[in-house]
Amino acid sequence: MKWVEKYSPKSLGDVLGNAKIKAEIEVWANKWSKGEPQKPLLLMGPPGVGKTTIAHLIGKEYFSETIEVNASDKRSYDIIKRTIGEASKTRSLFHEGYKLIIMDEVDGINGRDDSGGVRAINETIKNAKQPLIMMANDPYSKRLTSIKTKCQAIKFTKVHSNTINAQLKRICDSEGISYDPEALKMLSKQSNGDLRSAITSLEAIVDNDKNITMDSISVVSQKDGEQNIFDTVRTVLKSKNPEHVIEAMRVDAQPSLLIEFIAENIPKEYERTDEIAKAYEMIALADLNLGRAFRTQNYVYWKYAFLFMGRGVAA
Repeated sequence: MKWVEKYSPKSLGDVLGNAKIKAEIEVWANKWSKGEPQKPLLLMGPPGVGKTTIAHLIGKEYFSETIEVNASDKRSYDIIKRTIGEASKTRSLFHEGYKLIIMDEVDGINGRDDSGGVRAINETIKNAKQPLIMMANDPYSKRLTSIKTKCQAIKFTKVHSNTINAQLKRICDSEGISYDPEALKMLSKQSNGDLRSAITSLEAIVDNDKNITMDSISVVSQKDGEQNIFDTVRTVLKSKNPEHVIEAMRVDAQPSLLIEFIAENIPKEYERTDEIAKAYEMIALADLNLGRAFRTQNYVYWKYAFLFMGRGVAA
């Protein structure tokens, strides 16, 4: 079992960070459990801060059943209406009480291939008789404009590096791993508030001797020295130096947003149709790997997504 699963919170009390937000969500769930319908929740924030984890724990502790769908994988109007739309209007056949509907990646619903997905979500919200929690990575996404007004929007913050550091120490102690405290502190800072990423990186750098040193940390790609998304797009489309492109991809932006920015600017930068076609082939491969990462929760695929959208397009 991967450590990110092994050490995942088993109850709401185990969730690290965003304590006030967690309390606010529990108030919402309590009102539903008492028969007081509430607006759907829209949880927004970067990956690894606990949005999906809290949603599932709320379902486990407050409701009789949980139904989840990744909205970016079910983009068409008919599919969403048949799955979430119907489930949100009816009580469970086998359990007492309300069932929680969880819809992840709603900011990925209105891509180029969408066929009315946002409209289906808005209709689901309007007609829902069951509690609904939606998640999005980018709180400023234009795709959320019509959805936000119908929800109780909650913005998560990144987990503090001290909190991440304490959790990494607990994992090391549990696994019998010796470590340099400075190395764990460095790894905690490099995770940039993403607890899941920090745990995944920790598992990746442990050697056969169960030891972690400062040298171990050097193999983890740093998130420091990040630049803005516009500089990244400009470098990808203009630079002929692969090393410059690699550096440029260290940007604090959601991968799905970065793909869109690059894709949007390809025809503005390239003139030859064969170059444009090849660039979009790389974008398609990046999007494919990004989808795999979200579906499987295996974020190794992110590496390939960044490779294709960065060096792939630049080439």
